[in-house]
Amino acid sequence: MELNADFTKRVVVRPEEHHWRPSPANGVERMMLDRIGDEVARATTIVKFAPNSAFDRHSHGGGEEFLVLDGVFSDEHADYPAGTYVRNPIGSAHTPHIGPEGAVILVKLCQFDAADTEQVVIDTRSAVFQSSSEEGLSVLPLHKHGPEVVRLVRFAPGTRLNFQGQRGGKEVYVIEGVLQNDNGRYPAGTWLRSPDRSQHALFSDDGCLIFIKTGHLPVGA
Repeated sequence: MELNADFTKRVVVRPEEHHWRPSPANGVERMMLDRIGDEVARATTIVKFAPNSAFDRHSHGGGEEFLVLDGVFSDEHADYPAGTYVRNPIGSAHTPHIGPEGAVILVKLCQFDAADTEQVVIDTRSAVFQSSSEEGLSVLPLHKHGPEVVRLVRFAPGTRLNFQGQRGGKEVYVIEGVLQNDNGRYPAGTWLRSPDRSQHALFSDDGCLIFIKTGHLPVGA
């Protein structure tokens, strides 16, 4: 299966365009954002777990990165409430189980560099954001490996962030508020992907919080 597999193209998926598909596990549904492969795939997905659902034990052949958007995601290692960012490196394994609240996560699979072996767990709701050189922005660094940088960025109302030919592209998920660029407005729940060397500004009239990855997409010649 291939979905949004051409990384030279800009992609926007808004919350009203979410189409939930059943997974192999009962009570687990998926909104596929991009995908190359079948059940084992390079994929970016929003996964919705029904209350008291579970997923079979599995390993991460290409690594797993996720942000808990709602509820509490649990495995044998810990409970991860909404706002938790997790990186499980290549070769790690776990058995997810979900409590009575249910859970929704944004997850990226099979996208780790082989040398990226750091295990990461960050409670972003209690972490301290750092001030930025851009007025009105505050940043919470989540991970960095080579050119790849992962952050949460909070926009105060009226803030603008400029990108000049972003090498390795960027990927954004809007967590709170409304993000904007010259092409439109993107409410919470929107996922955007911009290709290598993309040039445009992000801004927010009313303020917002975004999850953003840069430098990780295929680089053109």
